[in-house]
Amino acid sequence: ESVDLGEIMFSLCYLPTAGRLTLTVIKCRNLKAMDITGYSDPYVKVSLLCDGRRLKKKKTTIKKNTLNPTYNEAIIFDIPPENMDQVSLLISVMDYDRVGHNEIIGVCRVGVNAEGLGRDHWNEMLAYPRKPIAHWHPLVEVK
Repeated sequence: ESVDLGEIMFSLCYLPTAGRLTLTVIKCRNLKAMDITGYSDPYVKVSLLCDGRRLKKKKTTIKKNTLNPTYNEAIIFDIPPENMDQVSLLISVMDYDRVGHNEIIGVCRVGVNAEGLGRDHWNEMLAYPRKPIAHWHPLVEVK
């Protein structure tokens, strides 16, 4: 039984010559409301993982009071081509809270060891270097 946490659209683009992976967070839709106002203050956190360890993390700006935020923010990681088959990205949509701690609304993974769409999107990016490939991904609960 999966709860509907919403979806995120992002594009992946890899430049093998520069060893640069660009993830552009485009937008989210139908996010789950986390605040009593019936809205959330979502931002997106992207973690670069290698063998399950977090190497880097970067965040977008926070969009206030919305369940359908638009970001259009690029997040860039430098990853040499020979390491591309060992890394994956964990994309977490978070709800910012001034009081207490920020809550995770949902996550999705892309990379060689992701499953389903996350792996397909990654493979498509690798098959078409220098071309941004955008897809919607459903958010899932953190396991």
